Amino acid sequence: MTPKSARFLTAEWRWLAMLNYEVDPKLLLPLVPAGTELDSWQGRTFLSLVAFRFLNTRVAGLAIPFHRNFDEVNLRFYVRRVDGDQLKRGVVFMKEFVPRRAIAWVARAFYNENYVALPMDDRIDIGEGTVTAEYCWKFSGRVNRAAVRTAGRSAVPASGSQEEFITEHYWGYATQRDSGTMEYEVEHPQWRVWSASDFSVEADFKTLYGVKLGEALHQRPASAFLAEGSAVTVYRGRRIAK
Repeated sequence: MTPKSARFLTAEWRWLAMLNYEVDPKLLLPLVPAGTELDSWQGRTFLSLVAFRFLNTRVAGLAIPFHRNFDEVNLRFYVRRVDGDQLKRGVVFMKEFVPRRAIAWVARAFYNENYVALPMDDRIDIGEGTVTAEYCWKFSGRVNRAAVRTAGRSAVPASGSQEEFITEHYWGYATQRDSGTMEYEVEHPQWRVWSASDFSVEADFKTLYGVKLGEALHQRPASAFLAEGSAVTVYRGRRIAK
């Protein structure tokens, strides 16, 4: 078992709209960080577009004025690493959008994550038996949107389900220039999720992520759901491979 590093960030991640696209693994293999391998669910490889609320954020225990509550939209895929007798299932973030330049700078400086600061907005509507989470972000003059609407009650994902696979990754991996792969732990309880009764995406994916990824993302998502979220702790990273 890898010993925990010092805490770097604490926050709450809430109302996670997760839209999942099945892709050819060949698209992602060149992007897999050294020391990890591509992860899959029942032989299927996924990219996920994830939009959520970042709340009550503290960095190294400090609350930064005007930077505690904000939205994030990220595009990610899934990897795994065997570390001794421990299987670590993790996430690689391809690009992350936030509304504050200082937040983007911290993420780039400490984790080499591809953060970009953009104008963003959200709408969370909680009704009787329904929740709607809609997120908007403006890039290159265009407003992009992702929304998930649910019905019924949330539940802990069934063992072996796609929802469990998507949400149960507790490590992050990033390629560091000239110094290999950074690994960091993300700690949170298991999330309850709602299946989507309806969802929509309106985004210029080719401009956001390039032609190849854009083409893969212009298909209909294979699944969509909303995760309730929780308090999270992100630990300081360490280099694992070159």
